[in-house]
Amino acid sequence: MSEHHYDLVVVGGGPAGSSAAYAAARKGVKVALLEKENSIAETVRTSGVTWIQNIKEFGIPDDCFNPIKNFSFCSPNNEVTISDTVSRAAVLDVRKTYRWLADEAKKAGAEIFVKVNVNEVIKNEKGDIVGVKGVGPDGKITFHAKMVIDASGFPSAVCKAMGFVSQWKRFGAGAEYEVKAENVDSDSWWLMVGQEYSPAGYAWIFPLKDNIVRIGVGVGKPESDVDPTQRLKELMENKTGPIKKLGKITPIEFHYGLIPNDGLSRKTVYNNLILVGDSAGQANPLVLEGIRYAIKFGRIAGDVSANAIKSGNTDEEALLPYEENWKKQIESKINSAGRVQDRWIGLSDEEWDKELDIIKELKPEEFLDFIKADFGLSNMIKLATHHPKLAVRQLFNLVKRKN
Repeated sequence: MSEHHYDLVVVGGGPAGSSAAYAAARKGVKVALLEKENSIAETVRTSGVTWIQNIKEFGIPDDCFNPIKNFSFCSPNNEVTISDTVSRAAVLDVRKTYRWLADEAKKAGAEIFVKVNVNEVIKNEKGDIVGVKGVGPDGKITFHAKMVIDASGFPSAVCKAMGFVSQWKRFGAGAEYEVKAENVDSDSWWLMVGQEYSPAGYAWIFPLKDNIVRIGVGVGKPESDVDPTQRLKELMENKTGPIKKLGKITPIEFHYGLIPNDGLSRKTVYNNLILVGDSAGQANPLVLEGIRYAIKFGRIAGDVSANAIKSGNTDEEALLPYEENWKKQIESKINSAGRVQDRWIGLSDEEWDKELDIIKELKPEEFLDFIKADFGLSNMIKLATHHPKLAVRQLFNLVKRKN
């Protein structure tokens, strides 16, 4: 058995973990970043949708994403496109982006350990976490630490081992093929809604560069027992809806992932422990995307952890600024988005046809505020003022009540 001693151990080499390791190492604390796979982002579990504003904020290089400026929707009997003059959304090269984030952490001084599967926690006499144990490439391995960040994603390995949480009750399951396609509009994405595509979710076409696109299906659990992998195969074989516009399709790689959809239901700080990213349930329920939250709050988690470690006090109270920060930024917005998602899940095909007529009325910036779950009260007031249709006012009231 090999033993290691660090100030901070971060479990999970995804965007939350790498961002936390980067921020903490930059402040001079000794950081270990643990990843269970053979390399960072060996397996891709997300479609990689995010927003240009956040990409610029994080400093992600231009070669890590494909910008998007046209947003097309289709329901069984309707089709809508919202076109912008500038790119406001993006599809990430997920593997390249995650490896860039990990490399930034390494440059800042974090040590990265791959092939380390954490399966046990170390507790002190008070029952607080003071490290983790697992299996590495050479057998059993132990990491002692003043603090641990659980960035292990959906499995929530550390906080489950501590007995703080159980499995997510509500979540999204997504299956996706990255393919080479004959006809690709690299400026445009597609979201496809209705029972044919997903009984509790949506399907998508998200383009990268060089005629590569991601075709996927997301299904809400437990709302539907449909297998997204099987539904995706059916859609691709039948070339349903806009998939037929792609022409000849050659699969490159299959992706599958789970993302929590229980809302912000978890406590995210304990003595010596912070939860961040999917472990904390920090995801936008409308399109079930959370990479921007993982990076943003990963960096904050790393900063708060480093400050606490340097002060010699890593108890829950010292770590609360992290939880207060993310709650202030997104709690009311995510709660509002959850209400809208609950409404969407219950829509029939005919109701989706009408919903697209509402979406068609939105300006590009209004649409993006909506789909990003940026439900600030001022945004919603402007939306209701500009669009006096009854349905938009109902949406405004839905969000206002939640806030």
